[in-house]
Amino acid sequence: MGGSAAISLSLLCLGPERKVKCYNGYFVNGYVFHTEEYGHGRKTYNSGVCIKGSTSSEFKVDYYGRLEEVIELQYHSEQNRVFLFKCYWYDTTDRGIRVDPHYGLVEINSKARHRNVNDVFVFAKQCQQVYYTYTPSFRKDRSRVDWLSVLKTKPKGRNVVEEDDNEIEECDEADDNNSIEDEDENSD
Repeated sequence: MGGSAAISLSLLCLGPERKVKCYNGYFVNGYVFHTEEYGHGRKTYNSGVCIKGSTSSEFKVDYYGRLEEVIELQYHSEQNRVFLFKCYWYDTTDRGIRVDPHYGLVEINSKARHRNVNDVFVFAKQCQQVYYTYTPSFRKDRSRVDWLSVLKTKPKGRNVVEEDDNEIEECDEADDNNSIEDEDENSD
């Protein structure tokens, strides 16, 4: 193992620093994500999150949620940082998700939260962006009013978002306009 690799590994073993940075937005995988609070009342919706997953029974399951916080963890060196999304996850069992067998349209029950509420963090690089919308024909059917249709989006071009350099101890103190762009997306 090289000297720099050994140093990096020893810095990772120390764990993350006690201070974290929080952002209202993040650009990763060709998507611009914003927290749900930041996007509330805006014309575009960028807080829908989807990650590919599997269950213990080896079935592939997509997990759907809404972005609540963007958190940067720093591991005692400028190169060792990780971005996490804290999300509100919807239930992916039969009571919380349906897939139309003919069209493949995915619907989620917006009132059904994932049971494991302690497992709310994912790496930002794992995420794809989705939008949630009511199916127009369901608005009149009161039994389906809590169900939302999931629309997966395609990655877009690059958007420049600004970073706020203020370190903070609690995420609730973040500035309303701070966003960050994934550096890997910039290295062409």
